Amino acid sequence: MKKSFICFFACLFFTNIAAARTAYVTDKVEVPLRSGESERTKIVKMLENGAPVTVLGDNTENGYTYIQTGSGAEGFILSRYLTGEPSARNQLEAVNKKLEALSEENKQLKASQAGSQEIGKERDKLSAELSELQQTAANAIQLKQQRDQLQERVIAVERELQQLKRENLALTDNTNQDWFLYGGGLSLFGVLLGFILPKLSWRRRSSGWDTF
Repeated sequence: MKKSFICFFACLFFTNIAAARTAYVTDKVEVPLRSGESERTKIVKMLENGAPVTVLGDNTENGYTYIQTGSGAEGFILSRYLTGEPSARNQLEAVNKKLEALSEENKQLKASQAGSQEIGKERDKLSAELSELQQTAANAIQLKQQRDQLQERVIAVERELQQLKRENLALTDNTNQDWFLYGGGLSLFGVLLGFILPKLSWRRRSSGWDTF
């Protein structure tokens, strides 16, 4: 009952009732949270430096501030132990955490860069292999074209050869026919000579007898 009365009495002397805001305990090892606005009042809780608290009201005459901790405990703390910014230790811890995060991110970036370099090397290797395959394919296409051209030339030569064979055969047939005609003509001429010569000889003999 006495404790409640003291708290109520203290609240009556607040000259300014501030809106709820967040403040931080200064860089003391521990700061007592008391039940009243005096060092003779009971300590409700010891607050660690840098602990965030919610300001419920200020009493500028006594130099105390009425606050609430994150766990819900309420009480009074000397206003000089409060600051509007996190303590230097908390800031240092935050900076260290940020540095650790940046360092980890840097490691990940380096690993990613190394992976990118490996990917780049693999890409260059695949590009070289692709160029070789394209060159091989181009050579194969060129060889196929050359082979097709040679095949066409062979076919053309075979056709010419067949044509020459046919022409040679035709010439041979014509020659045989000519020799056959020549032989027949000579035979006919021989027959005619055999028929004419005896008559010429008989006429000569008849003429000789007439002269006698």
